[in-house]
Amino acid sequence: MRLWLSKHCDVPIREQLTTQIILAVSSGELPALQRLPSTRELARRFRVHSNTISAAYRELASKGWVEFRRGSGVYVRRLKEDVPLDGQLELDQVISAFLTLARSRGFTLKQIRSRVRSWLEFQPPDHFLLIEPDLELRRILQQEIASATGFRVEGVGLEGCAKPSIFAGAAPLALYAWAEEVRGKLPAGSSCIILRSRSVQSELLGKLQDISSDSLIAVVSRWPQFLRWAKAVLEPAGIDPATLSFRNARENGWDTGLNQCRLVICDAVTGPLVPRSCRLLICNLVAESSLVELQELVRQIRDTEPIPAGTPRRPRRTKHGKGPPDRGFTKS
Repeated sequence: MRLWLSKHCDVPIREQLTTQIILAVSSGELPALQRLPSTRELARRFRVHSNTISAAYRELASKGWVEFRRGSGVYVRRLKEDVPLDGQLELDQVISAFLTLARSRGFTLKQIRSRVRSWLEFQPPDHFLLIEPDLELRRILQQEIASATGFRVEGVGLEGCAKPSIFAGAAPLALYAWAEEVRGKLPAGSSCIILRSRSVQSELLGKLQDISSDSLIAVVSRWPQFLRWAKAVLEPAGIDPATLSFRNARENGWDTGLNQCRLVICDAVTGPLVPRSCRLLICNLVAESSLVELQELVRQIRDTEPIPAGTPRRPRRTKHGKGPPDRGFTKS
């Protein structure tokens, strides 16, 4: 992972560092157990005081993103072993044990397949339930997921998990940052799909390579943290602060003069509100791999839904047919 730190940015060095590391961990760019550069190394590389780097690492550790190992360094923290992030292997083990038991009781594979299909058809999820404390971020994620999957997406904060009825007919979702806390609030026997975030640094900066250094760029969002993250990534990476305009879309007049900007960067909720005359770059937050996982789940759910007699099946899309829209950074 590459880090950018700038003393000339009005975002403090400490916040620049914590923001970039959190985004990298959330996207998987920094994997669990990855050793981070030492405090002395970063202080020397960027010519900043070592106390600033140490304070950033301590903040990340207090929030559960990294851990200190005596005599070894700072490492990306791994989620608790009893709630692994990737439940695929655990699920495979459960299915294997079930099949072994069923076959030992004399049931054929045809019988097992028939009964499993009946159970899946009994009450498949009819919507996603996104568990996210931040209201504005929740709206952005809901919009991205609904657009990518065509499936209904409801949202709730952590406090909403106290009502078991909220999970009826739902497939729970949560961002990596809340994985452990959300799993601790789910009803017994329930599971949660953990969403990865995009690598904002590499994707966003890659899309700006064809923009001249003196071009005006606006960053617009209703979510204040989106603006902070963009500032903490763009300015340290060398984008001239004088060419950047950060606008809160909840404030009156946020769209004034946008058509004079060479590019408008925004989130999935704000994008449709930007004047059509503007060149738009929608910065999606959910990783493509997570969206593909959700699309596959929706396909499986719809394959198990009973079809009324006489209703023709829609032909399944092939790789040569019209597929779902590209969920990467979108230009218009």
